[in-house]
Amino acid sequence: MTGAELALAAMLDVAAGDPRWLPHPVKGMGAVIAWVDHRVRDLCRSEQALRMAGICLALGLPAAVYAAATWLIAQATASAPMLGQGMSIALAYTTLAGRDLFDHVQAVLRELAAGNLPAARAAVAMIVGRDTATLTESEVARATVETIAESTADGIIAPLVYLSLGGAPLALAYKAVNTLDSMIGHRDERYEHFGWASAKLDDVMNWVPARLAGGFIALAAGLSTGQWHRIHESWYMLHRDGDKHSSPNSGKPEAAMAGALGVQLGGENSYDGVRHEAPLIGDGTSNITPAHIGQASRIMIVTYGLGLFFALLSLWVS
Repeated sequence: MTGAELALAAMLDVAAGDPRWLPHPVKGMGAVIAWVDHRVRDLCRSEQALRMAGICLALGLPAAVYAAATWLIAQATASAPMLGQGMSIALAYTTLAGRDLFDHVQAVLRELAAGNLPAARAAVAMIVGRDTATLTESEVARATVETIAESTADGIIAPLVYLSLGGAPLALAYKAVNTLDSMIGHRDERYEHFGWASAKLDDVMNWVPARLAGGFIALAAGLSTGQWHRIHESWYMLHRDGDKHSSPNSGKPEAAMAGALGVQLGGENSYDGVRHEAPLIGDGTSNITPAHIGQASRIMIVTYGLGLFFALLSLWVS
């Protein structure tokens, strides 16, 4: 992928986001995963069989997605080089989720600003996996800020990393891994064995992007506010609390964001009616407000710009 193609893909993401009427590769990946998940237990009766099936799916789906994207670009290029470039740009655009994340966050922010807590709960339910029906305003704001941090890593920085390394096919393969993890990579009775490989592969694929995202968030904390001490505070929190999260990766951007905003993230959440206690990240206030959502959104935008700049730079020097 060339720098111009990557820049155009990012411009499409910023301008158009994820129109609901547009067929999206991730929706197709999700349909395949759901189909396999629904039927695999009819064939695999033992824990070992479920784990082997999970390994095959975790490796097979990304490989198939990579091959399909490579074939589509090759076929388009064979017809006309410019058509091949267009296909590469279009596929790359579908891997970036910056505008979609921003739009969802603004929907939450609008409802909180209007004092419509039930609508804010419904809006945040679109971007988080936790139960939202009884969240307070502060808990809605915390969930939103945590999602901004995590999704900046796996919805923006990670695709940029893989686009710069292997173009649209590799970035789409990453999206397949990420979708597998979000759908079946859970540590519960149903997915303990079948989703094990998907969760582990996602950890591997996000290891570098999560740490890059943490560093970019720290830098963006200063650039977005002009308060340069925020860079030090974010960087300090990234290294102090970045390993507290149960995930080897999610804690990195969350800790950087907590330091950038001067807030405390983590704490008690409910999933499917079961309460879970997450480690506390950060030293600041635990009373997260809509103003913090706005600050986190600005940091996300600057982080996107930093990620794109360095992705383009890596393509230029290579």
